[in-house]
Amino acid sequence: MGSGTNIGRVRGLGSAQEGAHHWIVQRVTAVSNLLLVLWLVFSLIRLPQFGHEVMVEWLASPLVAVPMMLMLVSVFWHLRIGLQVLIEDYVPDHGMKFGLMILLNFFAIGGAALGIFSVAKIAFTGVVA
Repeated sequence: MGSGTNIGRVRGLGSAQEGAHHWIVQRVTAVSNLLLVLWLVFSLIRLPQFGHEVMVEWLASPLVAVPMMLMLVSVFWHLRIGLQVLIEDYVPDHGMKFGLMILLNFFAIGGAALGIFSVAKIAFTGVVA
């Protein structure tokens, strides 16, 4: 059998089978955020000082730049999924919902891209402009 009632299956109102995917991805990104932020905190604690030169030298290391980029992707993905669920559940107007989803996607992709570009620029050149 399927999920939902007989009339729900006829009307196409059964389970969309998408809730579990969002739930799992939200939990996976939450765990990765926790691990990567803990890495960031402990990495920063180990630095002797927080001057500009020290931070640029620290971020230029591949062992720092790659986890930093992974953290940016994970944080923005987690943000996007969480806010998507919020918009879908609490915005009743379909036009407003569509517009907010477009803005959310632009913000999440743009923010992650800007962060990754910034880390890559420091990692490859060692210069901040």
